[in-house]
Amino acid sequence: MKTRVAVLFGGKSVEHEVSVISGIQAIMSMDTEKYDITPVYLTKKNEMYVGEEIGNIESYKDIPKLLSSSKRVIMVNEEGRIKLTAFPQRKFAKGFSVEIDVAFPIVHGTNVEDGALQGYLKTIGIPFVGCDVTASAVGMDKYIMKAILKENDVPVLPAKLYTASDYADMNRLISDIEISFGYPVIIKPVNLGSSVGISVAKSRTELTASLDDAFRYSSNVLAEHAISKLREINCAVIGDENEAEASECEEPMHSKDILSYADKYESGGKSGGSKGMAGVSRKIPAELSDKERKNIRDMAVKAFKALRCAGVARIDFMIDEDNGKLYFNEINTIPGSLAFYLFEPIGIPYKELLTRLIESALMRSRREEAITYTFDTNILNGAGFGGNKGGKLKKNK
Repeated sequence: MKTRVAVLFGGKSVEHEVSVISGIQAIMSMDTEKYDITPVYLTKKNEMYVGEEIGNIESYKDIPKLLSSSKRVIMVNEEGRIKLTAFPQRKFAKGFSVEIDVAFPIVHGTNVEDGALQGYLKTIGIPFVGCDVTASAVGMDKYIMKAILKENDVPVLPAKLYTASDYADMNRLISDIEISFGYPVIIKPVNLGSSVGISVAKSRTELTASLDDAFRYSSNVLAEHAISKLREINCAVIGDENEAEASECEEPMHSKDILSYADKYESGGKSGGSKGMAGVSRKIPAELSDKERKNIRDMAVKAFKALRCAGVARIDFMIDEDNGKLYFNEINTIPGSLAFYLFEPIGIPYKELLTRLIESALMRSRREEAITYTFDTNILNGAGFGGNKGGKLKKNK
């Protein structure tokens, strides 16, 4: 009997469109001899839809039309069996229902990759691919992530966190950044990916524009020194906190100081049309010495385990070419295109990568079933609130 997989993509995120590309890419590469696949589209309101055209990338040129021909569903747990059930349910109508064994979220950004969706799936009781709630949340929060990695001896650039209240006094905020970091300085929303809202400022005028842009997307913004002679190297990792394997290293090529959203998703390649992160101009393998390659791959695994990740994640590193120092930059706990292009060079084709991720999720579920989550006690037998019943309070006379 085939394992029934629900692939979730889209969602309430500025990286919505990128997620659609990544999700449908994966669906097209899954092993259909092992898995029955149900594509599940999450709208920008996080409503779930299924249907014959949901897994067709061409259909997303007209999303209202796509939704009109699809069914809205919700997940329900009926005696331990998880189903995608039609919503709203109509009286006297034959109900639509699809049973699933495992969820495969291929989503990016706030509200979906940051632990919110993972918490929902965990509450429903469905096994799911990728990081658990805590690792997802930490991986999305760049400030908290830096603190954890620093405790685990993974080198990161010093940074400061600024809030909406800091932004209310722009002159003071700018002065503090100038004193703390000088120029150039990089400004980024604390909880977004795909380079959204991230920019390098080399003057006060540029810094003002960078802060305005970053605070459009988040109420918390990070500032750190921008490396002038920057070389970026990325490495992906598959596994969990117990055992993990690093991919090949890549050096992404970009048009400005940082790899922009346009570089990542709008470049299209020679054939036209976005291929997600798989379409980015890059060197694979990156031109590194054996020692440098080993150091980056080892550090990627160390960071992955320190953050207690699971599934596949892509870790972006920075090399300061002025002094040769290597720094952890950020982690993508559900990377664009699932970073399949980094595993193929080490002998893991995309289909096998997807299979390993699904089987790992099911194994984690079996391990968790062996953990005790209840503690029998008679505490409720002796509970009381002074004779009040049903939550009603006595009136004062």
